Amino acid sequence: MAATIPLVFHPVYSQLSLPVRHRFPIEKYQGIYDALRERGISDSRFIIPQSVTPRELSHFFSPEYVQALANGTLDPKAMRRIGFPWSEQLITRTLRAVGGTCETARQALEHGVALNLTGGYHHAFFDFGSGFCLFNDLYIAARKMQQSRHIDNVLIIDCDVHQGDGTAALAQDDTSIFTLSMHGEKNFPYRKQISDLDIGLPKHCKDDEYLSTLEEALTVAFRCFNPDAIIYDAGVDVHVNDDLGLLDISTAGVLARDQMVFELCQSKGLPVAAVIGGGYQRDIAALVDVHLQLYTAAGVIS
Repeated sequence: MAATIPLVFHPVYSQLSLPVRHRFPIEKYQGIYDALRERGISDSRFIIPQSVTPRELSHFFSPEYVQALANGTLDPKAMRRIGFPWSEQLITRTLRAVGGTCETARQALEHGVALNLTGGYHHAFFDFGSGFCLFNDLYIAARKMQQSRHIDNVLIIDCDVHQGDGTAALAQDDTSIFTLSMHGEKNFPYRKQISDLDIGLPKHCKDDEYLSTLEEALTVAFRCFNPDAIIYDAGVDVHVNDDLGLLDISTAGVLARDQMVFELCQSKGLPVAAVIGGGYQRDIAALVDVHLQLYTAAGVIS
């Protein structure tokens, strides 16, 4: 199975000039790529995604918001809520990153599993961005999957430490997309949205509680919903060393989590498109190591 798993990447994922000491670890995407190459993954395994276009995004999000972002005319207060200074480089990177998740979804339908080396921009809403997220790639990828003849229902499993509030809001009236968010209860966003299934974890939650809770959550989700495909946000900001996470999940716990999701999808014959989600250690090498658990769980590396 590992030899056929597509990996989606473009160098622009890490090409964004940010102010000194900015909180977003933009270098990690290139770091994951380099680490996979060092572990023997051939460059031919990586698929270069196309960018989405503003016109395409306007089918899913507010056209006025899309155009203001693309043109650099978004209100400064709205840009501060996103957390990045506006630049043409930011828009170029964002369009390619969202395109990467859409390509990952397409590849997952063809190959069963596909992994993006970015993605998980779940704080973006219909007409505004937030928390380093401009456009919600999880939602648009789900809608793209549904354009396939055999895909009606998509389950989004979001294990980032922060609630997938934008995804929940976008899909709130769509019974064909089921949103499961397992996150730190006392963490950003402080005003939560209502997912189809929300699991709020206490501070300093450890591996055993975390994994047993996830198992129960997945059981409930599949009892309530019959998905044809899965989108999985494998955020590693749950890790004990994460600067923003407030949970105490070990690296082994992250691996066990990702294995649980992949094994469940495989047992049910469901395609899964995975994105790496959040992770905010300032030590990029250490952060990359935690993100690599996703690729180990999928069988890309050992």
